[in-house]
Amino acid sequence: MSRTTAPPAPTPAVSPAVLAARTAVAVVFALNGLAVATWFSRVPAAREALGLTPGGLGLLLLAMSVGALLAMPTAGLVAQRLGTGRTVAFSTMFVAAGLAVAGLSASLGGSAIGVAIGLCALGYGSGTCDVAMNVEGAAVERRLGRTIMPRFHAAWSLGSVAGAGIGAGAARLGLPVATHLVVLASVVLLGTLVAARSFLPVDESGEAAAPADRRRDLLAAWREPRTLLIGLLVLVAAFAEGSANDWLAVAFVDGHDLSEAAGAAVFGLFVVGMTLGRTAGTVLLDRWGRVPVLTGAILLATLGAAVAVLAGPRWLAITGVALWGLGASLGFPVGMSAAADEESRAPARLSVVAVIGYTAFLGGPPLLGLLGDRVGILHALLVVPLLLLPTLALVPAARPPVRPSAHPPARPSAH
Repeated sequence: MSRTTAPPAPTPAVSPAVLAARTAVAVVFALNGLAVATWFSRVPAAREALGLTPGGLGLLLLAMSVGALLAMPTAGLVAQRLGTGRTVAFSTMFVAAGLAVAGLSASLGGSAIGVAIGLCALGYGSGTCDVAMNVEGAAVERRLGRTIMPRFHAAWSLGSVAGAGIGAGAARLGLPVATHLVVLASVVLLGTLVAARSFLPVDESGEAAAPADRRRDLLAAWREPRTLLIGLLVLVAAFAEGSANDWLAVAFVDGHDLSEAAGAAVFGLFVVGMTLGRTAGTVLLDRWGRVPVLTGAILLATLGAAVAVLAGPRWLAITGVALWGLGASLGFPVGMSAAADEESRAPARLSVVAVIGYTAFLGGPPLLGLLGDRVGILHALLVVPLLLLPTLALVPAARPPVRPSAHPPARPSAH
């Protein structure tokens, strides 16, 4: 079995423009994670300000997922039309405006409708930015000649950790939600606008070579079996990650009798495992290839999630959380890389994969919540390993397509 990976063979030298673009993409990923975590870190304060019941809060939070899903089908077309740099800048304006509107509506107006409008804008901007920055990341990855996409997603995780930490500090200091969100929205917008200027030029990132009929390109991507299988792989990976983000702390408080602070620390351990897996996984992917590494990662996540739920001793359950984070770290970024293997079709295919994958963030939390009402949220998380195991059958779809050689084999010499 071949152990080749998506990026081409290393080139003798990498241009300064590519190195600058690599840094810029990492910054954009981190700032996007910072923006999303900034909102989630102040959800308790917003809920209190609006006087929402748990059911009402759940419906309000769906506004962000709806915005993201509205963005996904057209995000690739926008990236092809404007270029990834301009698309990232354009979409981050929605992110910043959404954060500001949500914060002001919650803190000053007490308007749930205003918050929902802000969250929809935040979701739309973040979803569009997600596709564009992954397209750019895949283009940079190909020019570097080695796997780097998981490290971009590790930057997103680091940004989310920073956002959660800043939010915790703001809440402890009693900083109003409006002030906190408006300040962070300004930081995210300014930083993204500066970073996007260092993205690859349009003629270098391949967007100028996109097919003239972009809509036909997008429709064709929906008919490609490989793209759809990668989308399903990303969906399960997103569910394995999102279910931990939404429910892990609550599950350990309710099911393992931990304090709220300890439950938050357990979730922090999961995020650390995700970040370490995405940082170190690039080396494994370059050495062994996508299929064996993803297979091992899925098995590790399956084992970790099962141990986290079923283990008796708390230390063993917490160890399972760490393994869960490590194993769940690679499915989403590697799926995005696989969807972008062919540069000219990358925006359309990434849109398709993103639409399929992000349905996990829309439907996963409420489905687990309903199941948790019957069996407890800890045992409801057993759905994660039960879904991960069949996903092993989808892993071969992530194998890079075989490209015909540009040069036919040389004929043997006559003498």
